[in-house]
Amino acid sequence: MADKSNTPNAGRAPEADQPGRIRNVVLVGHTGAGKTTLVESLLLATGNLTRLGRVEDGTTVSDFDEAEIRQQRSVNLSLEPIVVSEPDGPIKVNLLDTPGYADYVGDLRAGLRAADAALFIISAAEDIDGTTKMLWDECAAVGMPRAVVVTKLDNGRTDFDGVIAMCQDAFGDNVLPAYLPQLGADGVQTGLVGLLSQCVYDYSSGSRSESKASEELRMEIEDARNTFIEGIIAESEDETLMDRYLGGEEIDLKVFIDDLETAVARGSFYPVLPVNPMNGVGMTELLEIMTQAFPSPLEHPVPAVTTIDGQPGPALTCDPDGPLVAEVVKTTSDPYVGKISLVRIFSGTIHADQTVHVSGHFLADRGHDDHDIDEKIGALTCPLGKTQRAIQSAVAGDVVAVAKLTKAETGDTLSSKDAPLLMQPWTMPEPLLPVAVVAKSKADEDKLSQGLNRLLAEDPTLRLEHNTDTHQLVLWCMGEAHLDVLMDRLTNRYGVAVDSVPLKVSLRETFASTGEGHGRHVKQSGGHGQYAVCDITVEPLPSGSGFEFVDKVVGGAVPRQFIPSVEKGVRTQMERGVIAGYPVQDIRVTLHDGKAHSVDSSDMAFQTAGALALKDAAEKAQVTLLEPVDEVAVLVADDYVGAIMGDFSTRRGRVLGSEPVGSSGRTKILAEVPQIEICRYAIDLRSLSHGTGTFSRKYVRHEPMPSHIAEKVRAAE
Repeated sequence: MADKSNTPNAGRAPEADQPGRIRNVVLVGHTGAGKTTLVESLLLATGNLTRLGRVEDGTTVSDFDEAEIRQQRSVNLSLEPIVVSEPDGPIKVNLLDTPGYADYVGDLRAGLRAADAALFIISAAEDIDGTTKMLWDECAAVGMPRAVVVTKLDNGRTDFDGVIAMCQDAFGDNVLPAYLPQLGADGVQTGLVGLLSQCVYDYSSGSRSESKASEELRMEIEDARNTFIEGIIAESEDETLMDRYLGGEEIDLKVFIDDLETAVARGSFYPVLPVNPMNGVGMTELLEIMTQAFPSPLEHPVPAVTTIDGQPGPALTCDPDGPLVAEVVKTTSDPYVGKISLVRIFSGTIHADQTVHVSGHFLADRGHDDHDIDEKIGALTCPLGKTQRAIQSAVAGDVVAVAKLTKAETGDTLSSKDAPLLMQPWTMPEPLLPVAVVAKSKADEDKLSQGLNRLLAEDPTLRLEHNTDTHQLVLWCMGEAHLDVLMDRLTNRYGVAVDSVPLKVSLRETFASTGEGHGRHVKQSGGHGQYAVCDITVEPLPSGSGFEFVDKVVGGAVPRQFIPSVEKGVRTQMERGVIAGYPVQDIRVTLHDGKAHSVDSSDMAFQTAGALALKDAAEKAQVTLLEPVDEVAVLVADDYVGAIMGDFSTRRGRVLGSEPVGSSGRTKILAEVPQIEICRYAIDLRSLSHGTGTFSRKYVRHEPMPSHIAEKVRAAE
């Protein structure tokens, strides 16, 4: 690739009617690595911008959201199409800029689903974080082609050789530099040295110039060049190439370039390119990698589809004339336009004003209802690639914005209304940070539901729960930064003011010993009065037994028609609690005596007496608070296993066991932990594991709460 001179030219994007001339590339990397600035530089290099925007000033194309401008970091997936001029016609490159912060992993995964190749952006000034390593492994699992871009080499403490060693340690030995950086006297990167072409590409004058490397420079890069060529040969399909090369045969440079492009396209070789987005160094070479080495959608397998009733669908290819199958990658609500959905078309063609079938399934547990509905597309747009004008059609392989597809949500499938197909959505991480919210005023309560529903449509990593035990509205999100953005959007975009309140855990109460209860409800105020007396015995039952009511009344002390009333009164009081206001469970109540009046006794009177009897028994017996316990499964790098287990012990957890997971250097730890101790575990685990840990949780049972903690809860109530 290094011998190909490719100077991008500004111009209108081509019509996306040839999938082979489209590249869908996602930018991946931790926060602060320089993804957004790199996109700006690529837009400038291809003529879509006339000046470079700055993240610090809030003037970048990618970061248009108010929250992004305020926080100076990406919180959304964004699409920036660019056009690269080639001798045989222009190529459209859809750049998918993803947020680097772990809280916004939903948008990152959406970008991975929409793309055919990935650029991993690594800052030379920082270490590679655990999340980036995990994403590399995920890309490897599906064979996604990758390249590595190194930024911020102008930091005085950086060392390019050290960065390469760090990348190889994290990603494998097939990560090798295709270019070496050339630094100026002030330490700023001003150019590149091509290892294959042995040419110097100098950007110090403001434009790119090319010259042959001096003999001295050739000697300096010889070892790196040999290593790079040997890496290419190792991936070559020509088994004789290594022998010919080691034998001293002069091999045409085009052979190495073709083998390199083939190895990159099939995801087995990963070139490293040092760039400086601030002055444009490396943009031409990076565009060359994306257009020449990254695969087109024609080489990307189309995900399997099913019919609406679950039967296997036809095997699809990236064919503009094939059945329509597209997926909603991202949905946002614009106050002036309405809903705008970013859509990846895997097969077929979509047209403006076309009626399509929208299918949404698999996320009903997060508040995204299953649905199958026909919707009309309002307009298709490519924000930059079509010079800001609407387009009439988009074909297989492209990523476009669809306006006014009102029922579409992130993860939905679009297909023909005549023969609808359903695509399995990508795997989304489970939101594990619960936060209770309340509206600030009555007016906000009326708008809260609509605002939350819009947030749910935009964000599949958000889950909404109405907790029937605590009567709280709980937002399950990915972390505190995610929560801040949600609150900001509710307030500024939808005009709903909300507050977060302390989260309540669904506690229970139960009897730890037997108690006798006497309930007497007698009122006489003239006319028809109220009279009911009942005596009960309350006994504890094993955990999970539920509630039993036993009738042992003899001699008609309590008339038969009022015995169900006593039970109903006891059940009502169980729901209200007897000591701290939490539901009572796992008890047996035996009714053995009582009194009635021929005139004043009634159903309501005996319900009240039954409730009073249960409260009286609670005062005479030992009542225990029960707390919910979850089974927690943590997947973490081996280096942090000890820290995780030690942390569980401080949370009153019981470690059930651990086991290695494959050969990835990761361990799965199982433990049982009280829910009250892991309300913020999503944040704490990220800190303990340096971002390498993930976890899942599921309810197991309720069990007695330690007395000293129970006393604090009772005092708070």
